[in-house]
Amino acid sequence: MEKFLHLFSNISYFHVNMLFILGIALFGGTIGGRLFQKMKVPQVVGYIVIGILLGPMGIKIINTEMVNVLQPLTYFALGLIGFMIGGELKKNVIIRYGKQFFYILLFEGIFSFILVAISVGLFGTYFFKNANLGWGLGLLFGSIASATAPAATTDVLWEYRTRGPLTTTIFGIVALDDALAIFLFAISASFATRIMGTTQNSLMISILHPLYEIGGAVLVGAISGTILVKILHKYNEEERVLAFLIGIVLFVLGISLAINVSMLLASMVLGAVVVNGAPNISKNIFKLLAGFTPPIFILFFVFIGSKLNFSQVNPLVFGLVLVYLVSRTIGKMSGAFLGAYVSQAPKTVRKYLPFCLFSQAGVAIGLSIVAAHLLPEDLGNIIIIVITSTTFVVQLIGPSCVRYGISKAGEIGLNITEEDIIKKIKIADIIEENAPLIKQNTSLDEILRNFSKYPYFYYPVVGNDKKLIGIISIDSVRHVFRDKDVGAFVLAEDILEPVQIKIGATASGLEAKELFDKYHIDFVPVVDENDVVVGGLEERIFYRFITRKQVEIEQKVLSL
Repeated sequence: MEKFLHLFSNISYFHVNMLFILGIALFGGTIGGRLFQKMKVPQVVGYIVIGILLGPMGIKIINTEMVNVLQPLTYFALGLIGFMIGGELKKNVIIRYGKQFFYILLFEGIFSFILVAISVGLFGTYFFKNANLGWGLGLLFGSIASATAPAATTDVLWEYRTRGPLTTTIFGIVALDDALAIFLFAISASFATRIMGTTQNSLMISILHPLYEIGGAVLVGAISGTILVKILHKYNEEERVLAFLIGIVLFVLGISLAINVSMLLASMVLGAVVVNGAPNISKNIFKLLAGFTPPIFILFFVFIGSKLNFSQVNPLVFGLVLVYLVSRTIGKMSGAFLGAYVSQAPKTVRKYLPFCLFSQAGVAIGLSIVAAHLLPEDLGNIIIIVITSTTFVVQLIGPSCVRYGISKAGEIGLNITEEDIIKKIKIADIIEENAPLIKQNTSLDEILRNFSKYPYFYYPVVGNDKKLIGIISIDSVRHVFRDKDVGAFVLAEDILEPVQIKIGATASGLEAKELFDKYHIDFVPVVDENDVVVGGLEERIFYRFITRKQVEIEQKVLSL
């Protein structure tokens, strides 16, 4: 194994061009995601694992220099993620769940902050033999612990098409959680640096800065969102709309970086303004964006994995990692449960939300880097290593825990459209078992009895071998059924209509829809693998079945 890894040790940025890196990251990430999906593990874990394998801990194809060069791509992915999360914050959702969001956010954020601060403070005081240093680190780690990674968490929700009170709550919490973390960090950093004697800023500046960062992000997102809504009302061509959308997201990210405000929060506000300012148009906008983002998200998570490096983990750092993980997990779970209980959230939220808030990533790592700049180099490195190490752990277990929670809550597969149902169903699911068929020598009287007995307007006509000969519709017999004398001599083969189009029982609903649309027909005979007729499918019955499925899903969501 060492000889194999040695082959890659001399590969550098100059030996491998960036297009190759993007290609192998996208290709490898896609395969990794699919493999983990087959193991019933969220695909995002597969993306991160591939990143680890390609990075410093694996075959070293991706190094820190490459990741830094590709930083704009990471920002772009975060902007798209923030925009899509903001799109979940509809006005009616805020009105209905606002109180619930507030209590849960407050409890899970504050509980994780307090428990981590106390645990790290005690641990640091004992091992560093310095109470000021220990409790200063405790405050910094506590504030960082309150952050929840929106990307990995929401990716699981999108992957499994979830919908329901738990899903709504998760979207609301991760959208607001980072703002709370930024605020807590600013206050904690101010006191921590004073306790450790490393401060350079006044207390007032330390308190006002997070207000500027949050307020500025809201302002940038709101103004940009208002402009985008006006544009969307003027244009409806998909290509142009997508160009405007990507352009405004990049604009928001660039402005946020330039004026030093939270670009993730600004992107979320942008999405929230769009979904509430143009509720009807925005449905197509987010659907259009969903088809554009998968490659960007795959690269984003692969590069997150490639950043992870644990070569500097020593026993002291390992102890801090363990203390941080345990106390943060307990704080998140207990806080989420108590917040849900106090806000009288639905039972599924109280029971399973505690499993859905473990992930941490960009914001936590970003805050750790800020903290490192406030402290001496050795202490700053410890904070970065601890947060990076814990990020690795929770990024691997967090998505699986989210999947467990949404699965137990019964919300998987409920966020589907008519198009999704059509793609998923088989023709055999729709047609009646032992469906009535008309043989070629059937009399008109018997044919009429079929029309009166069954709710169908069309019937396939078959020979003795049950192979298709043609079809009979209600219109086919309309001109003869009144004349009883003639009717006595009329057989099915006399009035059938020849037909060339048929569909297999194992075909998808999408194939049936394409036949209905392409040939403008109302009925298509259904055959098995031996070309034997097993029934028929009417367009009106097809869409009635789809509507019934949608109603069933809607009722299930309402019952949660």
